[in-house]
Amino acid sequence: MLLQIHSEDPEPRKIQQVTNILEKGGVIIYPTDTVYGLGCDIFNKRAVEKICKIRKIDPKKAMLTFICKDIGQIAEYSYQLDNQLFKLLKRNLPGPFTFILKSSNAVPKILKNNKRTIGVRIPDNKIVNKILASLGRPMLSISLKDTEDQDEEHSYFTEAWEIEEKYGKIVDLIIGNNTGGNTPSTLIDCSNEPHTIIRQGAGEVNW
Repeated sequence: MLLQIHSEDPEPRKIQQVTNILEKGGVIIYPTDTVYGLGCDIFNKRAVEKICKIRKIDPKKAMLTFICKDIGQIAEYSYQLDNQLFKLLKRNLPGPFTFILKSSNAVPKILKNNKRTIGVRIPDNKIVNKILASLGRPMLSISLKDTEDQDEEHSYFTEAWEIEEKYGKIVDLIIGNNTGGNTPSTLIDCSNEPHTIIRQGAGEVNW
């Protein structure tokens, strides 16, 4: 199902509709401030497994990312968020960044990889922020890649009709009023010192 939500003033009724789907273990496709993402409630094991199957990812080996409503929520799922790291996050979030952090015991077991790290984001996107506020907990975030396209520069879906054509019968909901980007978030590893950029993406880090 394709759902149009106003990007600047998301309709509360539609946000609640999305929340209800997530709470029931549904999988959605949604816009962010970078590329379209696959999402679900991080505490629904079956939904997480479904997304990993769609993207052909082994959760034990891969570093999975989820999106949070604010830095306070990030702190719940990360291990020892010190003052320096807190300030780095505050300078750059919300924005097109994914930070790799050491995970805490609050992270669901299925999201704990062998390195005990997680990726966290706070996208600069009003639709996503409203969904997170309504859901009350983080949502899994995996970039929706066109696996048949081998050109790395054009490997992300950008149009809702393309997404619906391929995934309409696989996922529970597609939020498709926005044209998605073609550049992923900038990936910064903060699990060890010094902090390093693993992938330069849409955002320029303010150190």
